[in-house]
Amino acid sequence: MDRKFGTLGFCVALALLASPIAGAQTVGSNEVGQARSVESGKVRRVLAVTLQNDSRGVATATGVALGGIAGSTLGGGRRANTAGAIAGAAAGGAVGNRMARGARPGIEVTVELESGRTIAVVQDGSVNEFRVGDVVQVSSDGVTTRVSR
Repeated sequence: MDRKFGTLGFCVALALLASPIAGAQTVGSNEVGQARSVESGKVRRVLAVTLQNDSRGVATATGVALGGIAGSTLGGGRRANTAGAIAGAAAGGAVGNRMARGARPGIEVTVELESGRTIAVVQDGSVNEFRVGDVVQVSSDGVTTRVSR
C-alpha cells in the first residue's frame, strides 16, 4: 500500500516540476549565452492568439515510460503488475500526446520601433501583460524575437 502512494506522490511531484513558474518567461536552453540585439519601441496593438504546440513524440514517449512505471507498481501479483504497466503506459502515452498537441494562449504584440520600423511578435503571454502605448524592449538573436518590459 505504501508503495502505491509513493509512486503516486512521485508522479504528482514530477507533474508540478514540469509546470512553468508563474510570471517567469520561458527561454530555450539553446538561447543561454547567446548575444541578442535590443531595441526600444512602443506597443501599438496586442491581440490574443492560440499557440499550437509542435507534436514531436517526446512527450508521448515520456508519458508511456512514466505511466508504465507507475502502473507496474499497482496490483498484487505478476499478472496484475503487467496489466497495470500496460494500462499505465497507454494512459501515460495518451496524456503525453495530449500535452504535446495541446494549444495554449499567447499574444501577438505589434511594436513601433524607435528606428521607425513596425514589427509584430507572437509569443507566450496574456493580453494583460502589455497595453497600447507601453514602452517595451524588443530583443532578437536573428531567429527568436521577444517583447518585454
